[in-house]
Amino acid sequence: MIRLENKIALVTGGGRGMGANITKRLAAEGATVVLTYSKSAAQAEQLAAEINATGGKAVAIKADSADPAELTNAVNQTIADFGHIDILVNNAGIYVGKAFEEHTLEDYEAVMAVNVRAVYVASLAAVKHMPNGGRIITIGSNMADNAVAPQSTLYAMSKSALSGFTKGLARDMGSSEITVNLVQPGPINTDMNPADTELADFLRSRMALKDYGTGDDVAGLVFFLASDEGKYITGTALTIDGGFNA
Repeated sequence: MIRLENKIALVTGGGRGMGANITKRLAAEGATVVLTYSKSAAQAEQLAAEINATGGKAVAIKADSADPAELTNAVNQTIADFGHIDILVNNAGIYVGKAFEEHTLEDYEAVMAVNVRAVYVASLAAVKHMPNGGRIITIGSNMADNAVAPQSTLYAMSKSALSGFTKGLARDMGSSEITVNLVQPGPINTDMNPADTELADFLRSRMALKDYGTGDDVAGLVFFLASDEGKYITGTALTIDGGFNA
């Protein structure tokens, strides 16, 4: 069964890491996926080509989520090409790891621009062209609820902001039957957080399931929220962290 057939999805940062897993899963379920990238052009273009070669539909668009104009243009280009957006996945995110006393205002601006402002910008642009029954899904972090280690202050703050945004937007979009939800992954084995570092063993010690998750685990939850099965879930955060925050 192709459960997202005729759906148009936009995935920010959809060319690598968890974003690539999300892109592939939505495309495998029948959606036409527009994925944005900022630097990894070859990787994003290759992913789109692989999806198209296997019968799916994907397009890669350069758009730095830190740049509101580029991000808005990506939304507008998707609308121009396909008429609307059914599913918006705000996936792009960055992390600055350093002692708090070493932080600068530039660090703050960089993290908040991608992790918070971009979510607001993309959602604002998309909802104007999103039909009833649309989906807005933002990728946060379990660190919004559990800043387990030092050097996470700025990142945890940025991800915590997404909870309030999700709740408020769910209220605003309820009359249009557009659901708005937050997915909060814990330790997921990606190039940004590999499962073979010294930190990884410490993180495993905090998990109920004692192992890292995969990008496909996160993609499966995103798909569920994007599908008809998720139509009555809105305004909430779903944590997927192997019991890290239990």
